[in-house]
Amino acid sequence: MEQTLQQFKQRITAASASKAPLRIRGSGSKDWYGQKLQGELFDVSSYSGIVSYDPTELVITARCGTPLAEIEAALTQHRQMLAFEPPHFGANSTLGGMVASGLSGPRRATVGAVRDFMLGAVLMDGNGEVLKFGGQVMKNVAGYDVSRLLAGSLGTLGLILEVSLKVLPKPFSETTLLFAMEQADAIRALNTWGGQPLPISASTWRDGVLLVRLSGAATAIKAAKQKMQGEEIDAGPLWADLREQKNDFFTAISPALGLWRLSVPSHTPPLALPGEQLIEWGGAQRWLKIDADADTAGLRATVAQAGGHATLFRGRPQHQQTDVDVFHPLTPAIARIHRNLKTAFDPSGIFNPGRMYNEF
Repeated sequence: MEQTLQQFKQRITAASASKAPLRIRGSGSKDWYGQKLQGELFDVSSYSGIVSYDPTELVITARCGTPLAEIEAALTQHRQMLAFEPPHFGANSTLGGMVASGLSGPRRATVGAVRDFMLGAVLMDGNGEVLKFGGQVMKNVAGYDVSRLLAGSLGTLGLILEVSLKVLPKPFSETTLLFAMEQADAIRALNTWGGQPLPISASTWRDGVLLVRLSGAATAIKAAKQKMQGEEIDAGPLWADLREQKNDFFTAISPALGLWRLSVPSHTPPLALPGEQLIEWGGAQRWLKIDADADTAGLRATVAQAGGHATLFRGRPQHQQTDVDVFHPLTPAIARIHRNLKTAFDPSGIFNPGRMYNEF
């Protein structure tokens, strides 16, 4: 692997010298996410493999090109998991892509996001230098916040070489409860339950139906079922399909529709927006299918007024590639912080330029 690192360094230093943009890519499973792709393809899938895994310490370290399927298979042997349930969006989805995209699945509201499980990272910056942040044990907090910066950065700060993650044991038991509820009632119920000692690990509402997953010890689940009084159902692949966006809400998106991801305080009442909605994370994440030519500014203003932000997640027509920002516009102060970070790690601006925001 040392030879591979040298090749990466040579490629990066040459690109920095000529200011030629590079498009970092593992498997390409999330190429559609973010602003349009720019730069010469920089395939890093060859830098792969689990570096270390200690089930007793609940920590795994792996290289950027390691397939998530390989990591999850190793964890499953010891009844452990990536608790934030990262979506793959492709059979060969990699660890580096998981961190760079920063996307989490149904369990995120109860356990935390990708960044909350990052213990350390190794990064190659725009000068070809290898930088190490954090460590491989949960007690090591040196540089912890720096490694967290990489989660959701879409490769704009540098090449993520290696990541150390905290893992958790799989729950002993799980079940799913169904409730017939309108959106406002579902949001109220989820927030009420969220303040109680209930083993809720996921939730989703759509079209008058609320589904809640319970995970944990059998006795805790039994007590929760008695308290919540929902209808127990066989969920089958429901939660996996929700994580991978394979259910019909997500698959029935035509070129005329845009899929928006709305992040708001969980107690926010139903938003007065056109289109069809699906709610997750106890009310904090709301998916909206709406006409792709809808009033983007008005939509974002409505969400911002509720204390949240809106991301154009999928389904953007080609003619809107430069007209609509994927991510919610930054305030001037936050934009300045982003720009300074980009300059510090990537002074020549070669890594995935414009992937998050057009100006950096």
